Amino acid sequence: MFELLMWLFISLILILLLFVYVIYVTSDTYPKVQIYEAEKTFENDAGKLEKFPNLDDNASLELSVIVPAYNEEDRLPKMLEECVPYLEENFADKFEIIIVDDGSKDATSKTVLEWSRGLGSNKLRLLKLVKNLGKGGAVRRGMLVSRGKYLLFADADGATTFSEIAKLNLLMSKTENEEGHGLICGSRAHLASDSLATRSFFRTILMLGFHLCVSMFGCRSIQDTQCGFKLFTRNTARVVFKSCHIERWAFDVELLKIAEMLKIPMGEVSVKWTEIEGSKLDPILASIQMFKDLFLLWLRYATGAWKIVEKSD
Repeated sequence: MFELLMWLFISLILILLLFVYVIYVTSDTYPKVQIYEAEKTFENDAGKLEKFPNLDDNASLELSVIVPAYNEEDRLPKMLEECVPYLEENFADKFEIIIVDDGSKDATSKTVLEWSRGLGSNKLRLLKLVKNLGKGGAVRRGMLVSRGKYLLFADADGATTFSEIAKLNLLMSKTENEEGHGLICGSRAHLASDSLATRSFFRTILMLGFHLCVSMFGCRSIQDTQCGFKLFTRNTARVVFKSCHIERWAFDVELLKIAEMLKIPMGEVSVKWTEIEGSKLDPILASIQMFKDLFLLWLRYATGAWKIVEKSD
């Protein structure tokens, strides 16, 4: 009996070692970002294609707002109606909105182009992806072509009111270090008790399990890692988005884990948030994907299969 248990134990260890080895040798050390020719340009005010700038260029605006969009023709106009007046009043001509159409099958791109022609391509640009990447991939692609000194990503549903940017900016002014690094997260943690009362028992278990996994395998510095309202300095965006591998729902956790590993100063501030109907997220499938991604995220960084690009100043 003892010999059988020992054999089973040794077999389990060997299987685990084999699993870790396979994960290690099949992982790309740094993310591979495939950019198609059609994704390198945007339509300017003259209706001609113009080359996007690069995140490695010096900032030429105060703020870039990156909005990932997948089949959002219905919700985007309402979000733009709310955010554009605020940005124009508070940032004048020193802002841009980059909407990343993540392979939509509806009229998302057409809707964005109509708004771009009205506002001007200096304020609103469409980046249309050839293939669907997922929210994280779309956000990264928008970040890589932005011009702002500060870069914010926000959800297309407009769940967070854009006037909340003021809170993130204020905290950023206190958080950004001398190297120009800083990351501020909008947070819905203050709404947790209210949301628990309206969630089903099953969804509550999923949420609590996810937060436990985030704490174990991801980031411990931020309570609400999934709020789609995060502000980055340009230097921080350069390092975290060039290092981030995950392109779907757990990408926020990897961004924050990278920042934590690099000791980039981070902050969290409560924001107004309203649940908007029309989400394409399946909570069960997304939770399974997230749990898997979080464990593999931890394993790959722990074994050195994934590495971080050099920190830029």
